[in-house]
Amino acid sequence: MKILYGVQATGNGHITRARAMLPALLQHGIDVDFLFSGRPKQQLFDMDMFGAYHWANGFTFATANGKVKKLTTITQLRPMQFYRDVRQLDLTSYDLVLTDFEPVSAWAAKRQGKLSVGLARQYALRFPLAEKQSATWLKMAVSGFAPAKLMLGVHWQPEFPGLLPPLLVPATQPERSPDNISGQSAFILVYLPFEQLSSVINWLKQCPSWQFKLYANVQALRTEDNVTILPLSRSRFPTDLQHCSGVICNSGFGLCSEALIAGKKLLIKPLQGQIEQAYNTYTLLKMGKAEQLNQFIPELLSNWLNRPPAAPYPMPNPSMAIARWLKQGCVTPVEQLAASIWQSQ
Repeated sequence: MKILYGVQATGNGHITRARAMLPALLQHGIDVDFLFSGRPKQQLFDMDMFGAYHWANGFTFATANGKVKKLTTITQLRPMQFYRDVRQLDLTSYDLVLTDFEPVSAWAAKRQGKLSVGLARQYALRFPLAEKQSATWLKMAVSGFAPAKLMLGVHWQPEFPGLLPPLLVPATQPERSPDNISGQSAFILVYLPFEQLSSVINWLKQCPSWQFKLYANVQALRTEDNVTILPLSRSRFPTDLQHCSGVICNSGFGLCSEALIAGKKLLIKPLQGQIEQAYNTYTLLKMGKAEQLNQFIPELLSNWLNRPPAAPYPMPNPSMAIARWLKQGCVTPVEQLAASIWQSQ
């Protein structure tokens, strides 16, 4: 079997799912080509495992100071380029298209009559998550942006037939690092890529008795008082996630999932105007697994820092079951596949 795996690269969560799925696909003898879109190619990093991947412009959203900028997003759209990319993508050599909410591969599959499977958090938004009813327009928007014949949504709770656990790269038990030599977690991990960096740093400085590791789009490591600012890294970030005593981040599904499983307390600042993060925030608050931050208020940070640690929230890894399901031709109903994965925990 040979598949094309389309990945929406706007956020790192989609790429994390692809990193988790690739070993399982290869283990089942599936030949995989990748297509990434939604982010300038030069901004992708640590992509060696994906080989000679394809890239397309696709669609993304513009942000500034923690908000989606709707007008800027609209003006940056390139519909004719998208149309050309869809028409030029030849799927003749592929048995199936797997799309993580990537629109070029999804629409090419629809246009060419190729079997397509959607595997993404966004496909879960068709369900009434945490008792919050999904709007009709949202269901249509999800299906319209990256259509797929079969849709596999991912979620944190097993109560919804057809939704699977998160796909994450398995974490290894960390060894003691130099800044964790006593065996006690000594810092808070921070990743707020949609916020103004200086605002985040100034906010963290208001709690000088705590140490923070802040990952950001910088070229080199530097330190400002109690804040260490580090360049983005797929090798170091997971290690720091395992060592930290808490995570401050936007409410993207991937990182929040990693923090839940690792047992890290969460302080989340949803990206305003981004519907998925609004649903993620609502669900996490309903589950009692996070506290919400809307503004950089020092008192809120101080109160959260002094909260007790969180307990791990284990979930089964669905990657091998999904790969086997794909290899067998996707004949098992999605609801049955999801139920079997959750029951394997």
